[in-house]
Amino acid sequence: MKNYLKMLLLVFFLSIVYSYTLVIETIPNELVVFEGEKISVKTLLGLNIKNENQQTIETSSSNGEKLSQDVGKSTLEVSLFDNILLKNVEVSVLPKTKVIPVGNIAGVKLYTSGVLVVGMSEIEGNDNKKYKPYENTGIKEGDTIIKVNDKNINSTSDLIQTVNLSQGHDISIKYVHQQETKECSITPVKTNNSQYKIGLWVRDSAAGVGTVTFYDPTSKTFGALGHGITDIDTNELINIASGEFITTRILNITKGESGNPGKIQGTIENQNNIGTIGKNTRFGIYGKVDNLASLNIDTSKEAEVALREEIQIGKAKILCSLDNQKPQEYEIEIEKIYKDNNYDNKSMKIKVTDEKLLEKTGGIIQGMSGSPVLQNGKFIGAITHVLVNNPQEGYAVFGDIMLKQAKEIQ
Repeated sequence: MKNYLKMLLLVFFLSIVYSYTLVIETIPNELVVFEGEKISVKTLLGLNIKNENQQTIETSSSNGEKLSQDVGKSTLEVSLFDNILLKNVEVSVLPKTKVIPVGNIAGVKLYTSGVLVVGMSEIEGNDNKKYKPYENTGIKEGDTIIKVNDKNINSTSDLIQTVNLSQGHDISIKYVHQQETKECSITPVKTNNSQYKIGLWVRDSAAGVGTVTFYDPTSKTFGALGHGITDIDTNELINIASGEFITTRILNITKGESGNPGKIQGTIENQNNIGTIGKNTRFGIYGKVDNLASLNIDTSKEAEVALREEIQIGKAKILCSLDNQKPQEYEIEIEKIYKDNNYDNKSMKIKVTDEKLLEKTGGIIQGMSGSPVLQNGKFIGAITHVLVNNPQEGYAVFGDIMLKQAKEIQ
């Protein structure tokens, strides 16, 4: 009986330790919030959060909320019963910001940092045998090759040239797998045309069209798409070295239907440069505007970036251009709001209700990602997804998330 009780106590103790460990791990090391925005942190009994002045912010068994007040940086201390320091949380408070919602279609050119592995295939050597040099190296589709024999690889031609220079001797490859840098050795195979190959299919660039979400006149930065650009073969987020934002001309619009998403087709040939792309994230692409005239916006039409607490279920508008003319406003409905979602770009569920837009596109189509969402005159987010089985519905990301991403490139 005593052993049974001891076992129960041990299990109880371990479950408590496990619960506290999980909660502590969910508290981020860094927070970026806007002036007046509520900080929401999950805590348990005995977990205290204090600011630098040793003022207790929260000690409870539920969500702790505190209005951020002073613009700037500060440190919050997370401790157990005020005695044991568990971690520090660095908080950056940004001033309330106004941006210019855009809604124009633009072209995107991305150049990878290294070369992206998009496939693998057998090689026939000059002895007519089949080889797989990549086997047992650890390299997977979606990995990025950054160096070969300590030489930086910036393009597919760099890789081809370096492999050929090996003359069949082992080469050292440095690559990135799921944000971790690794190294391996691989032996190139000589083919019938006297070229040396390693059996990897790679890509060093990507291009497409999407919608510009906002322009920040203070920092001259832009945000677009609301989601990241992934490789078509691997579905991995492309790690970019640089990128270009270019004006585009819409050629055709394919209306969306259930099970068959529509799309905007455009050309970036003979178009003008808008700016440079510095970041490709799961919340969109961001960069600097170099040629404001090419963005073709009314700089007097600023809108304040709404706090999440200000967003309401109900009517809203999106801004988008579908005919090479200035963007138009279209009616939508916000159906659900996921205020605590900081992890993906599905912050709000939306539904297109505007009859003109439904007639033209059937709802949300590819290329409309990034279309700014407005409510009560404030910028609240951007379209990110369409529901394949119901193109009238989709998702949008919070505007504050996008703006925080843009602030990081200044």
